[in-house]
Amino acid sequence: MLTQNLTNRLIVAALAFLACFSSFSVLRAESKWEITSDSQLSLDRGLEHLAKTQNSDGNWGTKDLGVVSMGVLAFMADGHAPGRGKYGSVLERSLDYVLTNAKPSGLLNINGEGRDMYNHGLATFVLGQAYGMTNNDRVGPVLDRALTLIIKCQGPDGGWDYKAAPIGGHDLSLAVMQAKALRSAVDSGFSVPPAVTDLAIKHVRRYYAPAEGDRNLPEEEQKKRPGQFTYDGNYGRKTLAMAAAGVVCLQEFAQYDDWRIPKNIDVIEAAILEASNNPGGGIGMDAYTLYYVAQALYQVGGEPWQRSYPLLREKIIRAQNQATGTPAYGGWGDLYQTSVCCFVLAIPNRYLPILQEGKIDSLRKQFDK
Repeated sequence: MLTQNLTNRLIVAALAFLACFSSFSVLRAESKWEITSDSQLSLDRGLEHLAKTQNSDGNWGTKDLGVVSMGVLAFMADGHAPGRGKYGSVLERSLDYVLTNAKPSGLLNINGEGRDMYNHGLATFVLGQAYGMTNNDRVGPVLDRALTLIIKCQGPDGGWDYKAAPIGGHDLSLAVMQAKALRSAVDSGFSVPPAVTDLAIKHVRRYYAPAEGDRNLPEEEQKKRPGQFTYDGNYGRKTLAMAAAGVVCLQEFAQYDDWRIPKNIDVIEAAILEASNNPGGGIGMDAYTLYYVAQALYQVGGEPWQRSYPLLREKIIRAQNQATGTPAYGGWGDLYQTSVCCFVLAIPNRYLPILQEGKIDSLRKQFDK
């Protein structure tokens, strides 16, 4: 099992507390552009929709624990906690569904082994955030077993497969799920063996490919060319989602100065601008892509966040109104899409431990290689 020293937990809790206060000051300074009355109303409608459509089991009718966990994340991103406040019972039901269905092995998937590490990675990440916000005694042991399973399932090449077994890396979409879960563990005071993250970082970098030429070219040559993260290291299989996923991976492992990040941020910003200039309906990207694009922008911060987040935010707001046809309340489609949109609109709140910049120095010490 992963170790969790009580002193470390107290230090992490203190950092989170201080980060919250520093975050609120940032929020007040930037709220004129980060959060608007329209975006807050849109977020409120989305959460109300999720609350109204949740069933008595708390799972919204799906067995995918990762998707149910996204519902949990949407509420927590707006500062709600299980058992407390307006949505306390909604959160409690969903969190209980995930915890109850955790397997003795630690696996957080009950919907077929082909979905093992997708559901597991996403659910583990959310449990880490829940534990970091609440120190819930019931979440801790489940999270511990879930993280241990991720470590055991890392392949010899540093990646993960769809099945919960150390088969080896399949693609970047699997690596980013586990990267977020591992980072979430650190946020909550757990220790992750350095060898695991070292190998994962090397694995993620292999998915970057230059637009022209061999991806095995020396780095100095690749730096001179355009390029981006891809699904499997083949530039012909580049996608916006994977460009963002690669940035998220490197940021989660504190590789803030990696030269690949700005190249992929350029790709992301260009796509957001193109979507913003398209007067048609919709957000301009699917929910899966949106989830990573928004996080990549936020993590990089600075001018890319200031330039592109408002464009992304406004597309989300308009898409909600078009999807529901009513100003009362509503989602953006299914559970996953609505949860992602709520999460993105709530990012500027900085309630989630993973969004609190106060931990970056400690992350550098653990992950920066």
